[in-house]
Amino acid sequence: MRDLLAPSPEIRAGIEALMARLAPGMTVALSTHINADGDGCGSEVALAHLLAQRGINVRIVNPTPWPSMFAFLLEGGIVDDSARGAEALNDIDALIVLDINDIRRLGGLADKVRSLTVPIGVIDHHVPGDIPICDMVVADTSACATGELMFDVATTLGLELTPLAARALYCAILTDTGSFRFSNTSPRAHAVAAVLLGAGVDPEDMYRRIYAQVSVGRLELLRDALGSLEVDAELGMSWISVDAGVTERYHVTSEELDGIVEHPRSIAGTRLALFFRDLGYGKVKVSFRSTGIVDVQRLARTYGGGGHAKASGALLIGSLIEVRTRVVQDARAYLVSGALPE
Repeated sequence: MRDLLAPSPEIRAGIEALMARLAPGMTVALSTHINADGDGCGSEVALAHLLAQRGINVRIVNPTPWPSMFAFLLEGGIVDDSARGAEALNDIDALIVLDINDIRRLGGLADKVRSLTVPIGVIDHHVPGDIPICDMVVADTSACATGELMFDVATTLGLELTPLAARALYCAILTDTGSFRFSNTSPRAHAVAAVLLGAGVDPEDMYRRIYAQVSVGRLELLRDALGSLEVDAELGMSWISVDAGVTERYHVTSEELDGIVEHPRSIAGTRLALFFRDLGYGKVKVSFRSTGIVDVQRLARTYGGGGHAKASGALLIGSLIEVRTRVVQDARAYLVSGALPE
C-alpha cells in the first residue's frame, strides 16, 4: 500500500522542476483566483512560509482584496501587496499561481501576467481551464485541495512545517473539503491533517476563526436568500438568489456569501443546487453544486466557468431574471438527458 504521506513520483518531479527555477535572494510573487477562498489563501501563506526557508523573498499579489475572514493567516510577516495591483508584479523574478490554471480567473492581473517574461509556474488541483496560464504546471486533480500539494512541496524539499505554515495548510484542506464532509475527503486528506495537528494546529481554534465569526448581517442576508428558495422536487434541483447590493444593504463582505449554496444542496433529494448572485452592471455569478454522480463542472464550463465535478462556478452576462431563467432551463435539460447548452 502506498505511503499516504509520500508525494507521487510525478508530483515530486514536477515540484523539483518548478523549484529549480527559484534561487535564494529572488523575489517571488504568489497569486490565486479572484475572490480568494480558504484553499487559495491558505496555500499562498503556506508556500510563502516554505519559500522563506530557502531564502526567497515572497509577496502575495491577488486580483481582489484579501478576505477578512482569513486575515489571521497573514500573521508572521507575510506581505500582502494586492492593493498595488499589477504594479506589484513589476519587479519580481518569478510568479507562482495557485489553485487555478485559467488566466481569466486572474481578473485584473491577467493582462499583466500575459506580458511577464519571468518564470511562471502553476500549482493546482482543478481540471485545466480553456486558457492555461503557463506550461510549467504541477497539477493533481485527485488532491482534495491545492493545500495538499503545498504539503507535497514541504515533503519534497525537506522543509519544516512550522505552526504558521501548518495552520495555513489546515485552513486550505478544511475549507475545500467542507470540514471533511465532501466527497473529495480522501484517506490522504485525513493523513495530512493528522500531521498538521501534530505540528501544532488547534482544530477548535480553527473552527472558531473560520466558522464561528458570523456577523448579524450575514444571518439577515441568509434569511432573505432562503426566502427566494425554489425547488423542482421531481428533478431534484433547488436554487436561491440574491439581488444586487446585498453586501451594502447588510454591511457584509463578499466572502460572507460563501457557503449559502450549501443550503439548497442540503435539501433531501436535491441532485443539483444553484446560487444566483446579481453583481449589478448586467453580471450574475452562478454557483453550481451537486450530489451523487451529477457533474456540474461540465455545465459550468459551457458558460466559461469551471471548478470541480461537484462544485463549480461561472459569471454570466445579463439580468438576474434572464440568467436565472436560462440556467435553470439548461440545468433541467442536463438532469433529464445530459444535454449541454450550445
